[in-house]
Amino acid sequence: MAGVKRSFKCRFYPSPQQAEQLNRTFGCVRLVYNRALEARTRAWTVDRQRSSYAQTSAWLTEWKRTDDLAFLNAVSAVPLQQTLRHLQTAFAGFWQRRCKYPRFKSKRRSRAAAEYTRSAFRWRDGHLTLAKMEAPLDIVWSRPLPKDVEPSTVTVSRDAAGRWFVSLLVEDPTVQALPALDGAVGVDAGITSLVTLSTGEKIANPRHERMDRRKLAKAQRNLSRKEKGSANRAKARARLGRIHARVADRRRDHLHKLSTRLVRENQAVIIEDLSVRNLLRNHRMARVISDAAWSELRRMLEYMAVWYGRTLVVVDRWCPSSKTCSTCGRINPSMPLTVREWVCAACHVEHDRDVNAARNILAAGLAERRNACGADVSPHGIPSLRGSRQ
Repeated sequence: MAGVKRSFKCRFYPSPQQAEQLNRTFGCVRLVYNRALEARTRAWTVDRQRSSYAQTSAWLTEWKRTDDLAFLNAVSAVPLQQTLRHLQTAFAGFWQRRCKYPRFKSKRRSRAAAEYTRSAFRWRDGHLTLAKMEAPLDIVWSRPLPKDVEPSTVTVSRDAAGRWFVSLLVEDPTVQALPALDGAVGVDAGITSLVTLSTGEKIANPRHERMDRRKLAKAQRNLSRKEKGSANRAKARARLGRIHARVADRRRDHLHKLSTRLVRENQAVIIEDLSVRNLLRNHRMARVISDAAWSELRRMLEYMAVWYGRTLVVVDRWCPSSKTCSTCGRINPSMPLTVREWVCAACHVEHDRDVNAARNILAAGLAERRNACGADVSPHGIPSLRGSRQ
């Protein structure tokens, strides 16, 4: 597969002038987004008129001509236009009932980022220079870009730890489909074991957040004692952000390695369609579920399967994978979470709860693949799937 769009994210170290310009750009991007969201909401509430991107772009031109918002001309116009496009995408998702109504961006909680398209940066010999800047960014290349490619979009961001990142979107011709395999694997997500494979292998959950929980609690207490708006509070917030960044980086690295291994070793990866948002309503388990990051693992599997010519099958969440005997197909009336091992009353086979669930997920996924091809096949004892897709 050639021409796959892929982003390369690297750290960079801006000069004081570049940092000041980028921070000003972040503030303007946030202001324009919030102003446009407020204007579109008011237009619908008062006049029942649905606004478009073209209208918000015209509003931006008018805002720049006013004395109060004339400072918007000091930054590149491209990131401001891009944030209006992002707002249009958010409204499109809301109208299609795929997400909630767009929310206002917060200076403290929202991601500080700005997106530049091809007309707002210069790329020469591996050096990137953004609009309104004279010198190129001091980028630390953790890995080189593919040969003879140029970025089409550049996104500059700053995280809570004060680190600066630049993400370059390119068309990567080196991404090719892997040789076809015959194997398929069922994956059951869990907490004690991050995932359990239908082969019987269990991959432990590193629980990165729990490892640094004491450090997080101490940093949070120190932050709460600082006076709001003070320089010491800003330093304490940066220390807390660095701990959170460390946890997130280790979690992301582990999930990348796991998803890459699953995609490379199997032609089809079959997972369960978990509703993580509903599971997080259980306050006793919300913390460990968030630390496991099942949704992030699924996202990685989805795009890697497309890149490397693999198949990701998602089994309906209502499939009774844990309660069904993978040997004879008998379904138990109930199976509390405290039961980790059980013996089938029909065939007397002893099951590990997670391994048995992974095997049933594999069987249901393989049956769904065959049904999609026109064959009338379904796993014994497992009801028909209601929401599966390839």
